[in-house]
Amino acid sequence: MLDTIRNSRHACRPNWNQRDNPWTIYLTMPPPTSFIIPTPLLMLIAVTTMPFLLAAGESIPTTLDGPFKPLTRRFDPSLRRGSGDLPIDHPRLRKRNVSSDLPEQIALALSTPSSIWVSWVTGDAVVGKDVKPLDATLVSSEVWYGKEKGKYPLKKKGNATVYSQLYPFDGLLNYTSGIIHHVLIDGLEPETKYYYRCGDSSVPAMSDEISFETLPLPSKDSYPHRIAFVGDLGLTSNTTTTIDHLMDNDPSLVVIVGDLTYANQYRTTGGKGASCFSCSFPDAPIRETYQPRWDAWGRFMEPLTSKVPTMVIEGNHEIEPQASGVTFKSYSERFAVPASESGSNSNFYYSFDAGGVHFVMLGAYVDYNQTGAQYAWLKEDLSKVDRAVTPWLVATMHPPWYNSYSSHYQEFECMRQEMEELLYQHRLDIIFAGHVHAYERMNRIYNYTLDPCGAVYITIGDGGNIEKVDVDFADDPGKCPSPGDNVPEIGGSCPLNFTSGPAKDKFCWDRQPDWSAFRESSFGHGILEVMNSTYALWTWHRNQDVYKDDSYGDQIYIVRQPNLCISPATSREAGGGRDTSGCENRFSCPSFPMFIWIFLMFGIL
Repeated sequence: MLDTIRNSRHACRPNWNQRDNPWTIYLTMPPPTSFIIPTPLLMLIAVTTMPFLLAAGESIPTTLDGPFKPLTRRFDPSLRRGSGDLPIDHPRLRKRNVSSDLPEQIALALSTPSSIWVSWVTGDAVVGKDVKPLDATLVSSEVWYGKEKGKYPLKKKGNATVYSQLYPFDGLLNYTSGIIHHVLIDGLEPETKYYYRCGDSSVPAMSDEISFETLPLPSKDSYPHRIAFVGDLGLTSNTTTTIDHLMDNDPSLVVIVGDLTYANQYRTTGGKGASCFSCSFPDAPIRETYQPRWDAWGRFMEPLTSKVPTMVIEGNHEIEPQASGVTFKSYSERFAVPASESGSNSNFYYSFDAGGVHFVMLGAYVDYNQTGAQYAWLKEDLSKVDRAVTPWLVATMHPPWYNSYSSHYQEFECMRQEMEELLYQHRLDIIFAGHVHAYERMNRIYNYTLDPCGAVYITIGDGGNIEKVDVDFADDPGKCPSPGDNVPEIGGSCPLNFTSGPAKDKFCWDRQPDWSAFRESSFGHGILEVMNSTYALWTWHRNQDVYKDDSYGDQIYIVRQPNLCISPATSREAGGGRDTSGCENRFSCPSFPMFIWIFLMFGIL
């Protein structure tokens, strides 16, 4: 028995838990997916459904312990609220290839469980008054790949495109991109390492060999190793810390919740970016962008995106309006996403599976009304989810629906009113958002009411961008915005006063809201480690902890309770074929005092 515990993938660590008895020691750890236990012990305990929450010091809490008393960790004045952007000639941003024919800005994105998109850029982008697009038909888009280094028995071809960002105003410059390539490689085996090269073999101009590892197939027993979440990145010194820290955590999948490059913090002539565009450039005829920042961002991210599938959703900084009315051109052309694969007709919303997790990526800057195409797609997509195969349902979008910071407070209340009920009916587990440049985790909530079957909402828009970290809370004296302050750049505004509770008839609370479990003004990123069909460990890593071992800003086990939170969409899982590899409620997951463990291990065995 002891050898079994020692050899478990979740190593045991002692935990002093003083919540019940200050003199009692508890052994806890994440629930293993399988455990070989002597028959006599099985008559006393169901170890496979026991949450052994192991950590040095205090135990890792679970959502079963909630709702939690609201906690705020205010901005550390010894830190800077932000930093300037990296210059365009920074070593991590400038073009490194000796030939423009060679691929750069290489990125991977999931398509289906057995296929992946490979994207890259060749040629030289042009900035000027009169720009002529490159001819994408003159080059080939190829990917060679295989399971052995230096051997590529599989080859696929794709398509290429270019785009332009045009500003017909005096003094403004136009932009036309390099050639953007997208190739779909398929026939991939799960949990397998592949080696690949991309480019045009006829030149020849193929990239160096790169490798990636495929994710497990959809299954209640298989999950990605680690899933990283980050948002509102930009290209500052803080961004470099965020991405370096994220890469050190070795994710197998990355999800970026919008606001990627912040290229629209610049004039078309480049120069120095501003933390507030309208403040610095009040006479600009349009919200300009300096598109070379997109190319710089692609180069900066390549060490990560060329090896780890990276999924994105649009944010407000991707709108980038042109005089002709065209928007989101950079986002639409540069990223390959599984839109058609998931039944969507738009790159602004789509879904995909990552092992036993089904992701829905929601668009906040396109029609989200119940009469619109996105809502119809979402309803259809959710109806197809088999929670016996993909137990976890996770959503992402750029703006948060629940937010206690002054910044963007209730900004997307209209979207929440349109979509939240549908997601709640399908028992959404977690929803990640950005937009607010700070961190916040909510208690389980639905319709501004604490609800054990509501989703866990997490704001992770603290990637490090030029606009600095948000530090003001709507419940601070004098910091409650007026209902007309936070209006979406696209879409309507639906501010509301609360109808019950401590904030009844008010627009803002006068203290941290009960639904806000924890908030802190710091830059960072998060890692989700799904243990089994009911337990997932969420850890928020702060940038200031990058050089500290086993240090983090927030950590909690998010626990699903499919037998408690039953809906028509989850009835298959909760029925006779339900998974029992994890804890389903606090009563099936007791923590035993140390003396009982000693009795069981040595008295019985």
